[in-house]
Amino acid sequence: MTSFRVEVKPALLRWARERARLSLGDLTRAFPRLPDWEEQRATPTFKQLENYARRTHAPMGYFFLPEPPDEPLPVPDFRTIRDEPIARPSADLLETLYLCQDRQDWFSYYLRTERGEPLGFVGSTPMRGSVARTADAMRGELGFSVEARRGASFAEAFTLLRRRAEDIGVVVMTSGIVGNATRRRLDPEEFRGFALVDTFAPLVFVNTADSTGAQIFTLAHELVHIWTGRSGVTDGGLTPARTDADERWCNSVAAQFLVPLEQLKNWHVAGTVLTEETQRLAQLFKVSTLVILRRMLDAGFLNRDQFWAAYGDEVERLKAFRRSRPASGGGDFYNSELARVNRRFARAVVASTLEGHTTYREAFRLLAIKNVRTLHEIGRHVDVLL
Repeated sequence: MTSFRVEVKPALLRWARERARLSLGDLTRAFPRLPDWEEQRATPTFKQLENYARRTHAPMGYFFLPEPPDEPLPVPDFRTIRDEPIARPSADLLETLYLCQDRQDWFSYYLRTERGEPLGFVGSTPMRGSVARTADAMRGELGFSVEARRGASFAEAFTLLRRRAEDIGVVVMTSGIVGNATRRRLDPEEFRGFALVDTFAPLVFVNTADSTGAQIFTLAHELVHIWTGRSGVTDGGLTPARTDADERWCNSVAAQFLVPLEQLKNWHVAGTVLTEETQRLAQLFKVSTLVILRRMLDAGFLNRDQFWAAYGDEVERLKAFRRSRPASGGGDFYNSELARVNRRFARAVVASTLEGHTTYREAFRLLAIKNVRTLHEIGRHVDVLL
């Protein structure tokens, strides 16, 4: 059966590899006849098409459609490249977003049946209201002052903000890969995070393939989305040239939340070398150097020409650093798993499964695991099982 050949429209083959962010050259070693398939000089066997679908993370049935499907994101898309919308989301982004939506739907229903209360801060702030008042309200609710993170490392500051958000009911999920597929690394150039609004289980996802300083800003930015009650996928762009007024406002609130302008003015040392001062302030506030450059522009310490020159240099430096940094891996699987799916969520899934309210199959899907032994070990890590 698998040896018969299948007529596939070339547009569908190209759609699949572009959706997977793979080039023709990336795939020709595994599929030497792919250029011929795309030019209709040859056709793949059914087995070859199955392997191609698996390699490009595309549903097999899609290859029998008359034309490539339209796959818009199920939430507003605020990502841009050079301030232009990104045309097509990758398979990695789509799968991550769909999985988080499923997790949120399950958890929201679980909390409602457990007689949980809706969270008052979700949607409590009007979009494009007072930047300072919104940042103050968030800081008061989360208790994440500059003093609270002074002396902490970047990783400790991120963990502190994450825990403060989780303490008030936000479901924070963090990962640099798709599910538990360690070979499918998420690209921070495509997206840095997203927010899914729900009054019982507001969810924030942060792409940890990015630098820790950038992750802190992403988490703050997505929390702004929760406060405004507006879901969306974001790229964390900080430049003042963005045309989307709502995203500019969210960036301004996140920046004021993390780097209050009055404190920046108090701690800025005039006359120092810009790169040294930027690094010093980034360490002080536990944010990326790009955030500090933007705040220095806001404070009037840099004019626009100075800002753009410094910003461009810093973007290139950070890209080079990211390329040189080895992919994260190893470590304790269960600690990594609980960071990806959220400890409180995992505890609820395991407890509900052991009580018979959730099937094991559903629990495996929600936690991106494969067997009962792993589920029980997660249960021990979250104190559901001894």
